[in-house]
Amino acid sequence: MRFPKPETDLKNFRLRKIKEPQYRHLWWLLFWPAYLARYFLIETCNPAQSYHVMHCVLDDKIPFCEFFLIFYVCWYVFIVGMHLYCLLYDVDTFRRYSKFLCVSMTMSTAIFLLYPSCQDLRPDQFPRDNFLSRVMGFLYTVDTPTNVFPSEHVIGAIAALAAAAHTERLRKPGRLTILTALTVLICASTLFLKQHSALDVLGALPICIISYLLCYEKRGYHEHLSCRYRHWLHNSKTGYSQ
Repeated sequence: MRFPKPETDLKNFRLRKIKEPQYRHLWWLLFWPAYLARYFLIETCNPAQSYHVMHCVLDDKIPFCEFFLIFYVCWYVFIVGMHLYCLLYDVDTFRRYSKFLCVSMTMSTAIFLLYPSCQDLRPDQFPRDNFLSRVMGFLYTVDTPTNVFPSEHVIGAIAALAAAAHTERLRKPGRLTILTALTVLICASTLFLKQHSALDVLGALPICIISYLLCYEKRGYHEHLSCRYRHWLHNSKTGYSQ
């Protein structure tokens, strides 16, 4: 895929220019330090005895499989890659993608505070001893099994897919099919690595739907109404009716 000419010229960017129209969208990048900082706040706000354990029958039927760590890690590449691509080549989608993340993560944060959650699905002993299982063991030590409902791993993957579907060069059938398959595998990886309950995955879906309608469909709906109004106005002036 040949990349087009960037919409954002970062070579000439200076911090003092951030208020200029061509760089104003970079303010959305402040989302990331705020996103990371709130984890410390949430952990301190919720006492351990207040957590609700997330579990369902489906969780017991899904085996642990460390090979899904490959797709779990792809989440970071997908999220950052879409951010960089949209920042450079599709500023409108960059704004919508950033807004999607802000809206969805704000909703998930509110749920974490109002309904603290945790899970106890992690295996006491890995079924296989290999490099991936050892990495998972390390990940378990640094990533607490708390504030899991809804799954922000799922939210982030769907947000990146929605951005790709809104980008002209990425929404072509072949590319979008590959990215959709990657999104499904990323979501499945949270279950096979015992990082989330199936309830956490399902809980992320309504948040993604609401965020999508607010960040993408709203403008399209208004444009559709505007187009219909102009069509009606033209017909009324010309006396044409169907």
